[in-house]
Amino acid sequence: MMRLLSLVLLLFATSGIAQARLTIEITGGVEGAQPIAVVPFGRLDGAQPGADLASIIAADLARTGRFKPMPPRDMLMTPHRAEEIDFREWELLATNNLVIGEIRPAASGGYRIDYSLFDVFGGKQLLSSSLQSNEQSLRLSAHRMADAIYEKLTGDPGVFSTRIAYVTSVGRGTPNERVTLRVADADGFNPQTIVDSPDPIMSPAWSPDGRKLAYVSFEHRQSAIYIQELATGRRTKIASYPGINGSPAFSPDGARLAMTLSKDGNAEIYVMDLGSRQLTRLTDHYAIDTEPAWSPDGGTLYFTSDRGGHPQIYRIPANGGAAERVSFEGDYNAAAEVAPNSRALVLVTRTAGRFHIALDQLGSTTRRLLSPGPLDESPSFAPNGSMVIYASQNNGRGVLAVTPIAGGSGQRLTQDVGEVREPAWSPFLR
Repeated sequence: MMRLLSLVLLLFATSGIAQARLTIEITGGVEGAQPIAVVPFGRLDGAQPGADLASIIAADLARTGRFKPMPPRDMLMTPHRAEEIDFREWELLATNNLVIGEIRPAASGGYRIDYSLFDVFGGKQLLSSSLQSNEQSLRLSAHRMADAIYEKLTGDPGVFSTRIAYVTSVGRGTPNERVTLRVADADGFNPQTIVDSPDPIMSPAWSPDGRKLAYVSFEHRQSAIYIQELATGRRTKIASYPGINGSPAFSPDGARLAMTLSKDGNAEIYVMDLGSRQLTRLTDHYAIDTEPAWSPDGGTLYFTSDRGGHPQIYRIPANGGAAERVSFEGDYNAAAEVAPNSRALVLVTRTAGRFHIALDQLGSTTRRLLSPGPLDESPSFAPNGSMVIYASQNNGRGVLAVTPIAGGSGQRLTQDVGEVREPAWSPFLR
């Protein structure tokens, strides 16, 4: 059953844990993906890094569905410097672009990494850069290189150095169930436990600076909204009113938190000023109003309401005013999030009894289904708007899935033990 408008689920549902990192499986085809070669980096002066930088970069690019990296076994040569490149050989391999690099010990400790990107058929260098890294941050350095390469080739910033938050559960429905809120790299590595509890946890939401998470916890059998600092673990209880305390969402400036409260008898949308803790009630209707989501400019809140008889998406000025319906196709639309460019919504819709993730263009009737169903929920945009992560089912287990907005190959993120759901993609991390 979808969590979207169900008060029962909000009060009693359990969500999810993992004991290991997420495992990513590429799903679908890669038709139309650009061929690219990321040559294994040269190791100079005795450098022995504990991570294969080239393979991490190649995997990042492959997961977007826009690039098809060449397997190292198919490379006829492995240049590490520009003067070693024979572009004619790479042209014969039908490779559009070439990435090369070297890693060496840095005088100040750690490593110095030099890398370059080339246009094979144009025979020219597109990017050349260096960065410093210690052993612990090698994977992050590889993600940052992939970000730069992706931006140079597409014009859009990469999201490989961002993170995802998610909820997992082990032993769901048993007395020994453990629920964990975790944060991991966008490729599933380096998981960090934020909260570990026998009680349900749900609705993680990132602060715009990426340093905090808001979430709902059901400690002491009562829902409450917390904000937790990732670096220190310090957390603050923000809302613990009688009834429902749910669906937290940070404003784009980080100064306010939208939420769903039923303290006055019905589920309504409220906004709290985090400095003064002053609450402003935005909706006042006998129907259920829930799942607020901010527009990127902070001027509008989108939310789910069944005031028309079925769950649909509405919007309301963030400072108060009249609500306006914005979804019209189908009898079930919920859990909307606004695209970073403000031009579209991603949401959950029901078609022939199956729940899908859909993309609606704002200001038009254009809709495109992004997921196959039958039970997909909790969509969250990547901060560059190129992909959406959502919760799904695979062989009866809760998993995460990522799909490119432009189409192409997708990803399935699973764990060896337990289930995973409630994903939230971080903002850009600087």
